[in-house]
Amino acid sequence: MAQKKETPSRIAENKKASFNYFFEEKYEAGVVLEGWEVKALREGKVQLTDGYVVIKDGEMFMIGLQINPLRTTSTHVRADATRTKKLLLHKEEIKRLVGKVEQKGYTLVPLNLHWKNGRVKCDIALAKGKAEHDKRDTIKDREGKREVERAMKQRNR
Repeated sequence: MAQKKETPSRIAENKKASFNYFFEEKYEAGVVLEGWEVKALREGKVQLTDGYVVIKDGEMFMIGLQINPLRTTSTHVRADATRTKKLLLHKEEIKRLVGKVEQKGYTLVPLNLHWKNGRVKCDIALAKGKAEHDKRDTIKDREGKREVERAMKQRNR
C-alpha cells in the first residue's frame, strides 16, 4: 500500500525575516509544545515575527514566539502565551550552529511554523543582518517588480 506524501501546511510565517536578514543555511527543527498550544496553533492564534532562537547548554530554545490561548482552554492549565519553547535538532547540527553563531554578525531566526506528518516543525535559518542600504535595495527591487507586473497587466488588456 503506497503512503500518501503530505505536503507541509503553513501555520505562521515570519515575513520580516527576509527583509532584515540574509540567510546562509536553513534547518528544520521539531518544537516541544503543550496540548493547549497545539490546539491554538490549529486555530491560527500565533505570532512569529518577534521570535528568535538561542542556544543554551547545547540545547536550542525559541524565545518570543507568542501563542495566544483559546478561550476554551482548561481552567487547571496555566496558559503562558510567551513561554520559551524547546527546539529539537540533532547534536551535530547544534554543534555546527554554535560555532557559526559565535562568529560576529550571525544569528538564528525562525522563518515559519508548519505541519509535517501531524507534528509541528519550525524552519530556522542561520542569518546575517542586512545593512540599511541593503534594505533599500530590497525595497527598490520589490517596487521594480510591481511596476513590471503592472505594465504587463496593462499590455495584456
